[in-house]
Amino acid sequence: MSAITTAEAADTVSATSAGPTTERDVKRRRLASVREDAGADALVLSSHEALSWYLGGIRTHVSFAGPPVLAVRVAEGGDTLFVSANEADRLIAEELAPDDAARVARVPWYESVVAHALSGGSGGPSEGRGDLAVDESEVGPQLRAARAELVPEEVDRYRALGRAVAEVLTDVAAELSPLTSERAAAARLAAGLVARGIDPLVVLVAGEPRLPHRHPLPTDSPLGARAMLVVCGRRHGLIANATRWVGAAGGDDERILAVEAAFFAATRPGAHLNEVFAAGCRGYADAGFDPDEWERHHQGGPTGYAGRDPRATAETRDLVRSPHAFAWNPSAPGAKVEDTVIVTDAGVEVLTVDSRWPTTTVGGIARPVARPFS
Repeated sequence: MSAITTAEAADTVSATSAGPTTERDVKRRRLASVREDAGADALVLSSHEALSWYLGGIRTHVSFAGPPVLAVRVAEGGDTLFVSANEADRLIAEELAPDDAARVARVPWYESVVAHALSGGSGGPSEGRGDLAVDESEVGPQLRAARAELVPEEVDRYRALGRAVAEVLTDVAAELSPLTSERAAAARLAAGLVARGIDPLVVLVAGEPRLPHRHPLPTDSPLGARAMLVVCGRRHGLIANATRWVGAAGGDDERILAVEAAFFAATRPGAHLNEVFAAGCRGYADAGFDPDEWERHHQGGPTGYAGRDPRATAETRDLVRSPHAFAWNPSAPGAKVEDTVIVTDAGVEVLTVDSRWPTTTVGGIARPVARPFS
């Protein structure tokens, strides 16, 4: 039996016989099936996405660019959190649930929390304990499958995050003019996100002269007549991705929305990611773009606790779940669309939405259009 099938079966255990089922209970059972299928006694979580997912959305970082300050050894007998000693007091006081705080093992700052977690605390090979611990890097696809299907608490947190990110984009856009510099716009976006408790993982701004760039790091250039704003914001471990346009409408805006609609139409529970990717890429030719336009930039894919989890390609065969978060971002020179959505059997729900932003309807879904400068 595959890991995710085992996990799905475990998720159906009745709460009446063992008390209410918590978010952590569901995730613990999913990891137990991954560990069982790997033939391991313990599973070590060591990435931001896995740790934040399992520990209820805690902040696992100090530097956005640095590794987590802890690792978790998940075993049948319980969890042990190996935490850098210089970060332990803060995590215990401000981040960890009481049950997790009671399971902290402090690791000297100059030693690896992952090595300690793999060894069970000895700092040496796991064989010294007589058991087998597997690092998450060895079961990456299984862990992605385990966290793909959001639990109700995660959906609620994601909806709140999506609204907040969309509202920041609207608030900032209302303050911009063609003379505003890209860096000034980026500063306002970052400030708006931080004020709402959201980590600004990505903030991109392109004024009119730089619109051909798909990943435009902000410069001192003015926005001009048309500009693109891109943010990826993280709160409770979840990441919301969104792109907005301000100023004049673009000549390819409608066509790029048609490409996105092809991705949405194919993103249905039970489909394989490579099949969805192929259907969306075919949408470029159907919308009148060069059929190879998809090759010039990545198209997005599932999201959640990573910006893309994973980035979709012709080789990624992950299953679409329900509910499952996605952020497709089809683009062409000077045109792009991106929102974070949840896919269920009922269809596509856009999370990064603010009723103040102008929209058009494509495929029955309200999609953002360029917002004129005030």
